[in-house]
Amino acid sequence: MAGHSKWANIQHRKGRQDEKRGKIWTKLIKEITVAAKLGGGDLSANPRLRLAVDKAKDANMPNDNVQRAIARGTGSLEGVNYEEIRYEGYGVNGAAVIVDCLTDNRTRTVAEVRHAFNKNGGNMGTEGSVAFLFKHCGQMLFAPGTSEDQLMEVALDAGAEDVITHDDGSLEVLTPVPDFPKVQDAIVKAGLKAELATVAMRPETEIALEGEQAESMQKLLDALENLDDVQEVYTNAAL
Repeated sequence: MAGHSKWANIQHRKGRQDEKRGKIWTKLIKEITVAAKLGGGDLSANPRLRLAVDKAKDANMPNDNVQRAIARGTGSLEGVNYEEIRYEGYGVNGAAVIVDCLTDNRTRTVAEVRHAFNKNGGNMGTEGSVAFLFKHCGQMLFAPGTSEDQLMEVALDAGAEDVITHDDGSLEVLTPVPDFPKVQDAIVKAGLKAELATVAMRPETEIALEGEQAESMQKLLDALENLDDVQEVYTNAAL
């Protein structure tokens, strides 16, 4: 992570997402609905649903909205059927981009994603063209000043894969996807709070972009994230 601040990058991204709160709620409702449909409405038995509900709480979504989304997913309320699709592509300077979507219209979604890439200096790739550059894992990021010894002991004992200390003093815990809830519970119980806690496609290596390149890449990421059918956008670009 040398050459840029992991912490500043996450804070910048989080701030941009907070500006889009209404859109974030819409995306979370979709995710909760799909998670409940695939794994049932019991949070303790459905890690994907639990994570989505936790994110909804962090975004200050009313509980009624959450419960309605779960009910639509489990079939007790009528709802839309969403399909999960992943697109891969390239941005500025060959930076890799993964776009995860939930859609009720595949034709519309692929057209919108392709347009966003083309209009903002990127291009779509084929399936698998960049996914190998990322690792699917649980990820928690802690602010500089967090006790490294305490976090390392608690996280590794609970089943974390790695605890990374970044140049800027922030700490990152990586877990296998199935162990994410268990590790997160242990860390919370120890009184430590993550600024970011999610299951994500984490880049194995990053490409640092600055100046105009960084601005152009940010425009591409914003264009993709603003699409209604897009749930998550991952990149190995460090802006």
